[in-house]
Amino acid sequence: MSVIASQEDVQSIWRSADAVCFDVDSTVLEDEGLDELAEFCGVGLEVREWTKRAMGGNVSFREALTARLKIVNPSHQKITEFIKHHDVRFTPGIKELVAKLQSRGTEVYLVSGGFHSIIEPAAKGLNIPTQNIFANKLKFYYKGEFAGFDENQPTSDSGGKGLVVKQLKERFGYKKLVFVGDGVTDMEACPPADAFIGFGGNVIRSSVKEKAAWFVMSFQELISELDKAS
Repeated sequence: MSVIASQEDVQSIWRSADAVCFDVDSTVLEDEGLDELAEFCGVGLEVREWTKRAMGGNVSFREALTARLKIVNPSHQKITEFIKHHDVRFTPGIKELVAKLQSRGTEVYLVSGGFHSIIEPAAKGLNIPTQNIFANKLKFYYKGEFAGFDENQPTSDSGGKGLVVKQLKERFGYKKLVFVGDGVTDMEACPPADAFIGFGGNVIRSSVKEKAAWFVMSFQELISELDKAS
């Protein structure tokens, strides 16, 4: 893993980015989707411990994902109820930031270790098309019982976010793709991302704060930087 040399370099790429990938949990949204689902299913505390381990980079992402889902064991009905009753809590400034990027012709993606069905309402609220969501997919048996997750999705394992970035660059020829996120798995996507911006507005991961060339505490900082280019 290598992070671009200086804050100025990152800011320069940010001001002229042709694509931006945002992490979702604790970045675009104030909370962690799987933790919230676990809370809804009555096993919040147990699952939060695993999330901390996963985000700190102490266990492989897939191992943590498997363990957490085993505890939650969500049926299709439970997921539907959760989506219906759970309010989408956007991080302050994200709606303005995404709208600003889109008005400049910058393509915006959501790349998450969370779940497609849970992220869709957030994407809708940001006017991001569903085909721009790269996330995990839950599997269910015929009667709706939980059957695991699709292990073919790149985001289901460590290094998966980097794989998504690589595929996007190959497919669309992006030259200045920026990844914005709070976690180690986000930072690991650069390279192949051309720049990484660490986000600490909801939670500060010490390893990300130490290693990111540019670490911001609010989306307003990113909006202000874009304003310099206009």
